[in-house]
Amino acid sequence: MGLISYILILALAITSVSHTLFAGSSPSDKKPRDPVVRKYKAGGIRDLEAIGNRNVGCRKGFGNWYSLESQIQMGKEFSEEIEKTSNLITDPAVTEYVNRIGQNLVRNSDAQVPFIIKVVDSDDVNAFALPGGFFYVNSGLILLADNEAELAGVMAHEIAHVAACHVARENTRGQLMNLASIPLVFIGGGVGYAIRDVVAIAIPMNFLRFTRGFEMEADFLGLEYLYKAGYDPQAFTAFFERVQAMEKKKSGTLAKAFDTHPQTGDRLAKSQLEIQTLLPPEQQYKLDTSEFQDVKSRLLQLQNRHKIKEDFGRPTLRRNTIKTGDDSDKTDRDRPTLKHRDGTQVK
Repeated sequence: MGLISYILILALAITSVSHTLFAGSSPSDKKPRDPVVRKYKAGGIRDLEAIGNRNVGCRKGFGNWYSLESQIQMGKEFSEEIEKTSNLITDPAVTEYVNRIGQNLVRNSDAQVPFIIKVVDSDDVNAFALPGGFFYVNSGLILLADNEAELAGVMAHEIAHVAACHVARENTRGQLMNLASIPLVFIGGGVGYAIRDVVAIAIPMNFLRFTRGFEMEADFLGLEYLYKAGYDPQAFTAFFERVQAMEKKKSGTLAKAFDTHPQTGDRLAKSQLEIQTLLPPEQQYKLDTSEFQDVKSRLLQLQNRHKIKEDFGRPTLRRNTIKTGDDSDKTDRDRPTLKHRDGTQVK
């Protein structure tokens, strides 16, 4: 290719860039735009219409060494351990309702695995999803939520962790750091076997503590899923703001709430900004249902039954009484008596 050809290609490139930069600069070409909601490229992470057909981090490659099958197996093994030490709520009205809310969110997400959703009988305000879609919602979270949209907001955040394969990506990063510390002399044909050995190591439960970046990504994706499912996205920030206010008012009461992913002020502010600039306002949102309030009442009844059973089985102390001739009750004969220094009894 000669010099003239290079010049022609360069000229065409400059013309194309200039057209892109200045296209629409004429007043007659301008179209009215929404002053708040921004538009993003088709198929990208901000394209709401492409939800379910986007790659948000689960594609196996350099940043993720885990296949979906291996993540499902990992989650299954941990779920078995969790259920050995947890009390699950089996009331069909509660479990069916929570599962239905979760499955609706999953259908409006980027998740590529089926979800198994269960309710844990625990006062802790929490919910967590294991790799592969094994999802647990504590009864304490349901009872603290004011409405269905608040519950859905927390669940959407957890679904986002699975949809973006955060556990797999987090552990891949850790393994890369471990490999980076190995002297170069050991890097050779056997490195593949070494990697597989590292991947096979069991991961402790604190693996659900994600980096700040992954937590913010789960906030972002969770808001999209919540909005896509028809809920008011403001419920997401409203719930966490209320939790923070309760904690400030009485420190320690909710210290365990979302211990694995604490909400910070700047994260809440960023979520609020995303709501204003990403999500087009709708005429109507789903906020609450009578079914949600019925489920809360049912959970409270279940808790009260547990409390009654516990109190019934708890040992109690009784005072012994003795009968005297005048039919008056006297307290235990071993009751201590008071005496003066000279030995006479105090009357």
